[in-house]
Amino acid sequence: MSTAEQVSEVYNKSAQSYNDASVLPAVLLESQLIKLAIGDAVDLVVLDIGGGSGIHAREAVEAGARRVDIVDLSPEMLKVAEGMEKSLDRKGCMRFFEADVAKPMDHLPLDAEYDIVMANWVFDHAGDVDTLKAMWANISKYLKPGGRFLGIRRADLLGPAASTDKYGLSLKNVKPTPDGFAYTCQFHVTPAWEFDGKTVEVSYSGSLEMHEKSGLRDTEVIPYEDTKAVKSDPGYWELWLQRPVFAVVRGTKKIV
Repeated sequence: MSTAEQVSEVYNKSAQSYNDASVLPAVLLESQLIKLAIGDAVDLVVLDIGGGSGIHAREAVEAGARRVDIVDLSPEMLKVAEGMEKSLDRKGCMRFFEADVAKPMDHLPLDAEYDIVMANWVFDHAGDVDTLKAMWANISKYLKPGGRFLGIRRADLLGPAASTDKYGLSLKNVKPTPDGFAYTCQFHVTPAWEFDGKTVEVSYSGSLEMHEKSGLRDTEVIPYEDTKAVKSDPGYWELWLQRPVFAVVRGTKKIV
């Protein structure tokens, strides 16, 4: 079974309970960071690669996006996203496509260019640099000049915030690989669920190499201190702020 097939199987099994994790402190922090990164999206068209159950796609719609196209390799996750849209009685706000975002997506009826391209957590399913480069190739291809990229990447896998369940999720079985680390991420919900991830050094280290090669400028990590969660209780987040477990990064594609 290929890595992509393994990932799809895991998310297919957890699709119905995935949104339950939205109440966890770390996931709430993630959501607030993403909303800051999206900013004003009024009348913009968004591509969400690895968009899963549509959590962040819905946040883009709430920020004013005219349409969000979700591409994900898990059909069950896409069913959850589509079901949520139906429950909200919205039509035309989202389109759903099943595909591996580490491969060319020319076979999909996507727009030629998007105002925003989101890539949230897909980099943690790139077990090697070549797979990561393929994901970035799709980001660069579909993001229009002057458009915004935003995405979540793993940060510190070995710090105390990563191993505690204080923030609702924890990393275990962290082991080195030729290009970085493999790990298991456990969500402390009922019932608990987990997924296996891999992250390469050029991603989790905070290097801007991939961003620059993809034509991005003004790349920045969204400050945790700007979120409502941290502002309301900085003491609670002290352990996280010392060695954050993930980062939300935003950049703008150069206009040549």
